[in-house]
Amino acid sequence: MSRQKIPKPEVLLQYQDYRPEGPTLTFVFPTPIHMQNISPFHPVFIFPQVRNEFYKDTQGAILVYDCTSKESFEALDTWLNEMKREIGNPAEIENVVFCVCANKTDRQKRAVEESEGRIWADTHGCYYFETSAQTGEGINEMFQTLFSTIVEACENGGKPPSISTSLGYTKEQAEAIQRLKNSKSDWERLGLYPGSSKDEINKAYRRLAVLLHPDKNVAPGSEEAFKILVSARTALLRGK
Repeated sequence: MSRQKIPKPEVLLQYQDYRPEGPTLTFVFPTPIHMQNISPFHPVFIFPQVRNEFYKDTQGAILVYDCTSKESFEALDTWLNEMKREIGNPAEIENVVFCVCANKTDRQKRAVEESEGRIWADTHGCYYFETSAQTGEGINEMFQTLFSTIVEACENGGKPPSISTSLGYTKEQAEAIQRLKNSKSDWERLGLYPGSSKDEINKAYRRLAVLLHPDKNVAPGSEEAFKILVSARTALLRGK
């Protein structure tokens, strides 16, 4: 699942054609895997009415974005929300194994850093992979994780195992980092309305500073976010 111009079929073909060189690991699955309805699609090629038919009884989903396109990354929320809406039952959503692929990592210029992609995946309960449909990087690892996790879920009554990431940071911290990096104004960065008082600015700053200080936050991008926070506070107080 992804926006236009993301090579989803190529991602699948890379896995099908994967021929590693040198010593390899053999994956043995105790439960036979029947790969049915593996359907790469995006909103341009398939009408919503047709696309939504594929969501029924979904066990796994791969969300692919182009790491050289910010717009592609921002569309992840749209895809996930559509899937949740069409499946409807929250319990069924919890049983879907999600993998997020940052594709085109072979390109030199990135619009979305790895840390930003990982934070999104972590906060939405998804596995994260850096992939390249061109070189094959990360493709085999991603599919092996997807299939083995689905098999484990089938053996556990349909419920997949919890993703053990040992992140060391909270969803609130991750969301604060994203807001600071993506907001268009200093008011928005601090979560304030334009014209808020000096006391309100300092109060919002202190709350976020405790949340994001690099000495207490190991989330990717926390150091950069803290610098943005300090700069935003300084700019807002200067206008008072």
